[in-house]
Order: sequence, then C-alpha cells, then structure tokens
Amino acid sequence: MNKIERIYFIGAGGIGMSALARYFVHLGKAVAGYDKTRTPLTDALESEGIALHFEDEIAQIPEAFRNPEKTLVVYTPAVPDSHTELNYFRNGHFSIKKRAEVLGLISTNSRCLAVAGTHGKTTTSCILAHLLHEAGLGFTAFLGGVSEDFGSNFVLEGTEFTVVEADEYDRSFLWLSPEVACVTSMDADHLDIYGTGAALEDSFREFAGKLKSGGTLLVRKGLPLQGLTYGIEDDSDYCIRDLRQDAAGYEFTIKTPQQEFSQVRFSKPGHHNLLNGVAAFAMAMQVTTDPEPLLRGLGTFKGVERRFSVLYKGEQQVYVDDYAHHPREIDAVYQALREHYPSEQILAVFQPHLFSRTRDFGGDFARSLSCFDEIWLLDIYPAREQPIAGIDSQWLLEQIENTNKKMVSKADLIPELKVRKPQVLVTMGAGDIGQQAQFIKKALRDAS
Repeated sequence: MNKIERIYFIGAGGIGMSALARYFVHLGKAVAGYDKTRTPLTDALESEGIALHFEDEIAQIPEAFRNPEKTLVVYTPAVPDSHTELNYFRNGHFSIKKRAEVLGLISTNSRCLAVAGTHGKTTTSCILAHLLHEAGLGFTAFLGGVSEDFGSNFVLEGTEFTVVEADEYDRSFLWLSPEVACVTSMDADHLDIYGTGAALEDSFREFAGKLKSGGTLLVRKGLPLQGLTYGIEDDSDYCIRDLRQDAAGYEFTIKTPQQEFSQVRFSKPGHHNLLNGVAAFAMAMQVTTDPEPLLRGLGTFKGVERRFSVLYKGEQQVYVDDYAHHPREIDAVYQALREHYPSEQILAVFQPHLFSRTRDFGGDFARSLSCFDEIWLLDIYPAREQPIAGIDSQWLLEQIENTNKKMVSKADLIPELKVRKPQVLVTMGAGDIGQQAQFIKKALRDAS
C-alpha cells in the first residue's frame, strides 16, 4: 500500500467507498473515480479534491490513472462484471481489489474493532467512534453512515484503533481480523447472494472465527454465537436495567460482568438504538479501563443521518426519516415512533429497495407496514438489479392488511403530503428517497 500513489474508485459515491476515498486523500494520494449517479455525497467528494465522472467511459479516466504502475483500482461487488472501465483495468493488468479487501489491509496493523450484523451496525459503529473520541483514544473510523457527531463517514483521530463496519454483503467481512467484534443481528437478508438464511448464519459464524487470538466477541443475547452477550432487562453480560423514559430520552442502569453504572442517559429513540448503545459501550470497555467518559459519551451521542432522523418538528407535525429497508428495521422504527407518539396518527412512506428483497420478504414487509395508521408506497428502487416479473410495489401493496394504503409516485409525493398534512410522517428506504427528505422537510415547514 505504501508504494501506491494513485487510487481509482469504481462506485466512489457509495457510503463505504467514499470513506476509503477520504482516507487516501488524507494520506496524500491522488484519488479519482466513477459513480453512475451524482449525489450530495459525490459533490462533497469533489469539493475535497477527488476527480469524479458519471459516465462509464474509458476516455473519462484521468490520464495518470491509466498507468498500471503505482495505481490501485478499488471496486464494490455491486459493480457488474460488464462494467466497461472495470474490464479496461482488468485487461490492463492493474492491481484491482474489492473495497473489503482494502479495508482489511488498512486495519491489519491496528487494533481493529469491527461491528457486524444485518441491522444496527452503522449506528453501533458510529456510537463506538464517538465513545473512543470521548475517551481520548486514537482511532480511524470507516463508517457506513454520516455521523452527526463528526459530520462525516470517515474519522481520523489516530491509528492505534480502527473502527470498521463489517459488511456481510458478498461475505465482505471475511477480509477482517478484528481484536474486538460485535454481531448485532443475523436476520435473513441478501438472499440473492446467500440463497438461504442458514447460509447467511454460517457466514457470520465464519466471521466470528476471524477474531485475532485472544480477541473478544460481543453478541446480542439470543443469537446462536458464543461470546459476551448484551441485552435489555435479561441475564446478558452487558445488560440495560431499570429502564425509564422521559422527555429527554432514556435513563437506565448498565450491569457489566464486574459492576453496575446507574443514571446512564441516552437520547436516541427506540429499543433498537438502546441495544446499539450498550453494544458500543461493551466493545469500548474491552479496550479501556476507564468507563466514565464512555458513560458520558452515551448521553452526548447525536446520531447518524437517516437513522431515525427527526427532520422537522412543528406544533402539529413531526417528520422522521430513516434508512429502514428490511422488515425488522421497519418494526424497530414503528416501535420507536409509537413509544414517543402513542396516540398520534402515523403515515409511513416506504420505498422498497431491490426487486429480490421485495420478493423474498414480501409477506414480512406487508405485516410490518400494516402496523402504521396509513401507508404510501413508492415504486421499487432497483439499485443494481433488473426487474423481476410480477414483483413490484403494487404486488406488495395488495398484501398489506390495512385498507388505508395507496401507491404514490415520486413526483406526486410532496404535493400530496401538503394536502394530507400528517401528524407524524416517516419516510423509509435505502434508495433515493433519502434525497427527497430535505425537500419534504421544506414543504412541511412552508405549509405549516
């Protein structure tokens, strides 16, 4: 890696890829790349000196990056094998690596803290980075979301520790060798890669086996893995007890294998976020002997963009935006909303992500969405996929056992919201619905 002078990213605008790109910029390397869509994140990368283009054309690759000597090409598994630029580099005998392999190389010479799980890993890793910061520990963090505490998905405050989000997609996390690892959840997902939920679980077991000698594994209580457990009001090793809720959030006691800490504060809504918080605390406790800054850090954690982000709160309206794109994540959002707004009417706008995921979990999506008072569906966001015959949002809508439901086009969404004026609005999805959030916020604010 020290011999590399230039890094070219195919899929530079991805949340994980952009963190790596920023890392290499900090090292003083020349960085350029391609992405198929211009977004606020690609705009930010360009403002930081990264040359990007948005057409898959060899002619657009900067001249210096066409020299295989001292050039590294990084790509994600979401890039198709037919990609013109990727094949140009392959045929030109360039050094080419997947994002996960590069992340594994970077973290090898540090004390790696890796957070894995089908849900919760982004928030947990962001909380962990915040706790290490509060404890004054030197770390580098590659995050799967934009931390509101740091204003970025990449943090460089030292090199002793590396905080990474260990992604199960395409078995990417198997490139890592962590000192401390956490598994937050193992619900079936990415069946286009794994085929079955059992195969996905096997991959998590393999990840657990990647721990360095003497390393520590943290697992949510109830998962079929051996390690220190964490949970809420149970007999886990790191356990939240005496949970109380007030207007400012939660107050509780944390029981650890050695002692108890009372009057701990945490402001992010939802039991899923409480679990993320205690997981991050348990991981940080493995690398420091002073719990006090960690406990204070739980109380000051601001959050992660698009993870239960309260974007607007007026006298009669609340608007929350969330990345939820799996039935269990939708359940978690509903629990948090209903806990905080027990009597208000909740309108959920959901953009399904991937035809295959919609097909694989159609019944589960329908059951989860049916809990909301009103449901609007947008068309499926295809991402890397081609359409699947018979699978669309109308197919999903018909399975929802709630008569207060309808299809809405992206173009009509804001005009219809202005008319509807919901008490509590939540938008959910991993597609481009997140790019509509600021426009929705402005429309609600202007209409109030």
